[in-house]
Amino acid sequence: MTESPAARHHREQQAGSLTTGTHILLPDGHRTAEIDQVELERDDFGSPALVLASLSGGGTLRVAIGTMVTVVDGMPDDVTQLPLPANLPEATPLEAAAPNDGRQEQSGGGTGPINVAPAVVVPPLPPVPPAVTGPGEEELALIPAPAGTPESVVEAAAEAHPDAEGVLLLADRLSKGVNFKSGSCLKDLSDLAHELFITLKDADGALAVADLLTVLPYDGNPGRWTSVEASLALASYICRQDGQNARAEVYEKLIRTPENQETDPFKARMAAKVRQRSLNEPNLYDKEIFRSIDNSNHDAEREWRLLRLESLLFLRAHGGSETIGMSELERRISNELEAVRS
Repeated sequence: MTESPAARHHREQQAGSLTTGTHILLPDGHRTAEIDQVELERDDFGSPALVLASLSGGGTLRVAIGTMVTVVDGMPDDVTQLPLPANLPEATPLEAAAPNDGRQEQSGGGTGPINVAPAVVVPPLPPVPPAVTGPGEEELALIPAPAGTPESVVEAAAEAHPDAEGVLLLADRLSKGVNFKSGSCLKDLSDLAHELFITLKDADGALAVADLLTVLPYDGNPGRWTSVEASLALASYICRQDGQNARAEVYEKLIRTPENQETDPFKARMAAKVRQRSLNEPNLYDKEIFRSIDNSNHDAEREWRLLRLESLLFLRAHGGSETIGMSELERRISNELEAVRS
């Protein structure tokens, strides 16, 4: 069997393996072009999805990553421009020089308006949320180093309140050793700081315990970060109440640390939308509190109010939301503090 020259110089190749300098057969099946540059476009999962091949004669060819493309061994044709759409006839120089009010002679001899496909208008991408920058070294220096070991800080808090059962219980668990990699240990430290401030009104002791957590870096673990986040919100509120605004701003920057972890613009926009929605629609446990009041269950009511207070402090550290302003937050936090302390 005799092999034709065309068959001998053509071969199939996946679009994903195309390289610069390769001669390919264009979609019209007649002309060839040389690839000047190859770019890969990835999908939202990060996998290669589309090949963008810039042709040496002009134009860009878009090919799916798995499409088989005919590669030609040899020189490309003289004409390497991509073909025009079928419904847009190419005008001759005479026709281009003599417009006829939107009417042009058709192939059948008549005249009429040319049916040009409407242009596709691609809207601009929404703006990427501004990057959240963490505090610098000078700002972090506003947070004092703990006076001794974490265990000694906990012990000092227990000695200052020898009759507080909640403090003694938490201090007893923490006296065995503070492990900052343990989620339960971080939870106990956060609970101790809240107990000191909310129940015992010991702002200094609460801030000293909270600062054991506020300096911990974000490690991507939601369970551990929840305790750190609660301590940052509490520390911010205490400093604001005490007039230490610069120090409070450091805590408020630290609480936004997870917001600058996403580098992909699309995912960053989606995360910002979800985050703003959670700030606008916080869970303030209204149903649970009203149910406890109806059942005259004061212990349960207090526990739910403590959770509500944590949510309000979190909103306060974020500067409020689109639905709850700062003045309203201050009022509601004061009301909840009074309710749980009574």
